[in-house]
Amino acid sequence: MKNRILALAIAACFAGPALAQSSVTIYGIADAGVMYVNNGGSDSRTKLVSGIADGSRLGFKGTEDIGGGYKAIFNLEARVELDTGRQQTGNLSSNQGYALTKGLNFTVPPAAGGAATAARLLAGVQAALQPAVNVNINGALFDRTSMVGLVTPVGAVLMGRMYTPGYEVFNNGDVFESGTAAGWGGIVGGLGGLLTAGIAIRSDKAIQYRIELPNGIGAALMYGFERSGYIGMDKKSYGANLRYKANGWDLGAAYNYGADQVGNRGLVTHTLAGSYAFDNWKLFLGAHKQKNENSVIIRYANEQLAPTFIAFGPALGPLLASQLNAALVRNFYLDAVSYQVGFHYRMGAGRLMASVVRQDDRRANASDATQYGIGYDYNLSKRTDLYTVAAYIKNKNEGQYAIGAASASGGFTAVPGQSSKGIQIGMRHRF
Repeated sequence: MKNRILALAIAACFAGPALAQSSVTIYGIADAGVMYVNNGGSDSRTKLVSGIADGSRLGFKGTEDIGGGYKAIFNLEARVELDTGRQQTGNLSSNQGYALTKGLNFTVPPAAGGAATAARLLAGVQAALQPAVNVNINGALFDRTSMVGLVTPVGAVLMGRMYTPGYEVFNNGDVFESGTAAGWGGIVGGLGGLLTAGIAIRSDKAIQYRIELPNGIGAALMYGFERSGYIGMDKKSYGANLRYKANGWDLGAAYNYGADQVGNRGLVTHTLAGSYAFDNWKLFLGAHKQKNENSVIIRYANEQLAPTFIAFGPALGPLLASQLNAALVRNFYLDAVSYQVGFHYRMGAGRLMASVVRQDDRRANASDATQYGIGYDYNLSKRTDLYTVAAYIKNKNEGQYAIGAASASGGFTAVPGQSSKGIQIGMRHRF
């Protein structure tokens, strides 16, 4: 879930005329480690996890100088789960999440099975809203990035599946670089895990304009056509950011907008984040506002579950479907602000990292969460490092956030309001 590789590719295109006429590079990251987690219930164990600090990947990028200050570029990047060799994964925790079906009580008359049938329906809906695979659900080969673009003397135009302007700023301002158990993104969003993600990370079917000026100012504009957005269901989406990187500062402000399948206002985010580096220190501060009034998952879930209710006939089926829809509309609603503060401190070949993240839920039940993280990253060489991170999430009310990793959502604690804690030790190799 990183934008560093793409950013480096774009920056290289602006670096000057010293590049070769054309070049293609094969690159990647191999990252895996061991994680002990205590989320309550049966989910307190040690496990092997792929992509803790960085999502493991294999990529291809290239550039061709076509003269006159113009360059053609492309980037294809595939996900690789080192623990299985696959390109899909799910929650790190096996616990059931209850937020998305909270208050859902099917009313089934005795003639149709009564309470027993209602319980089976509820269990079926819960399973459908917590699929075994929730990362790269479409099974795309190059689900991380797939784009082609033209760099001109006045900026770059890119087309394909790319990181959104909002996520670029969010990632740059994350103390743990959108990875490990202490990453800022771990508790950004609603209590439904990735189904209620609080930021659009990438967008399908998008076109983007980027510019990077010599004085450190950069900007991006993105528009996503129909079936755009992170999971390819938005009617349309767009975003913009403005960045400054110079004199130790790395600052950004961004806005993302998404519309549901019929054009209603969906996930909207505002992000302000950055860092300041001096001596051995790098200080971080950020705020992220997210609101989702019409999640694309609501309509998708209703469509997927429609055959189940049709089987109950024209009298009972629509009633059960309306009960489900009312619960989904209520429980998929997202309105929260998150804050992060933290630092890096360089110590020889390594760095100490620490952060505190607060998810301030503005809904009536106020299921807030606070995450504390500390870690150490040691460079064995320019390409290989070892890291260890410890994190603790204090959940409130209905909160079920569980610690995760760069490549996968943490999932849920055993019961609402329970804390999540764990330690990760891993190795990352860049090639």
